[in-house]
Amino acid sequence: MKTIDDFNFEGKKALIRVDFNVPLDGDFNVTDTSRIDAAKPTILKVLEDGGSAILMSHMGRPKGKANPEMSLSHIVETVSNVVGVQVKFAEDCVGTKAEEAVAALKSGEVLLLENLRFHAEEEAGDESFAEELSKHGDVYVNDAFGTAHRAHASTTIVAKFFPENKCFGYLLAKEIKAIDKVMETGEKPVTAILGGAKVSSKITIIENILDKVDNLIIGGGMTYTFVKAKGGKVGDSICEDDKMELALEILKQAEAKNVKVYLPVDVLAADDFSNTANTQFVEVNEIPDGWQGLDAGPKTLEIFKQVILASKTILWNGPVGVFEMENFAKGTIAVGNYIDEATQGGAFSLVGGGDSVAAVKQFGFQEKVSYVSTGGGAMLESLEGKTLPGIAAILG
Repeated sequence: MKTIDDFNFEGKKALIRVDFNVPLDGDFNVTDTSRIDAAKPTILKVLEDGGSAILMSHMGRPKGKANPEMSLSHIVETVSNVVGVQVKFAEDCVGTKAEEAVAALKSGEVLLLENLRFHAEEEAGDESFAEELSKHGDVYVNDAFGTAHRAHASTTIVAKFFPENKCFGYLLAKEIKAIDKVMETGEKPVTAILGGAKVSSKITIIENILDKVDNLIIGGGMTYTFVKAKGGKVGDSICEDDKMELALEILKQAEAKNVKVYLPVDVLAADDFSNTANTQFVEVNEIPDGWQGLDAGPKTLEIFKQVILASKTILWNGPVGVFEMENFAKGTIAVGNYIDEATQGGAFSLVGGGDSVAAVKQFGFQEKVSYVSTGGGAMLESLEGKTLPGIAAILG
């Protein structure tokens, strides 16, 4: 696996695919710099070697048309502040403007190209567009895990024009190693905590990780499909009736593979999907009609705690309750605390996939777990066992 440390960039131009698809407020200020912060070490390595960095990224979904609201010009000052170098900007990512800006770039300088997705060829994975991009650099560096699952021109196709001079940036290399640590080389016992609303969205992950884990904790809305499938009463809780047979099949597969599955035994139920609803703790298989389970109960959390604290490798994908509402966030916070405690005790913990990352950020667990993945869809596809095209392009 070639990483950026395998190259000396002195006198070279590094074409770096970053993921600067960052949130902006109504005045076009960046409201969360974490993706820019994550790319900083890779950019600085190039500059410290005596090279220059050409950054390319997409923002939003402009559908192949220039859209001023999605221009990367809005983030130039923020990127400059984070990296500590005044970043230059090219008004296009290919063509005369881009070529002139690249040609004028000196060692130690950084250039940000305009939004790649202003060209429909980017998402189409167009080869001649990728070749145009490739002319901007001597070495291609992919540091955008969040887009590694897409075979776009800048994430995958461009790599073929750098047969020897392509590598992973620090962020992407860390992501690959973190997932490998959970899926292949993790110290046992390995525990996966899967939450979220639907079994259907996690089925391929569950099927793939049953060969890798010792314990599977299931929480969140998925719980009720399993409970109902086993004959329990789930009241008005979210439930995929058409996935109940599948839920039973998963339990059967887990048993055959000696994977212990832990479902909630009690839940905090509410008489309405609202933070101000009436609540009561009930057995998970005895939820009254008109009530719905919205968080894990105390007996459940005690069981989860014992399993997590005994684990050496932990994957957390999905909350165990409706954490967006304060009264139903306690279970997710508790699980975060247990993972924190296990991590302090020497376990490796990886958090990844949309809602669990949002929960970790909301409750301040980023520094308390071993690694928080930056790529939602890419992370999920890795856990499903898929080879991501952006990674394969560097390895190939």
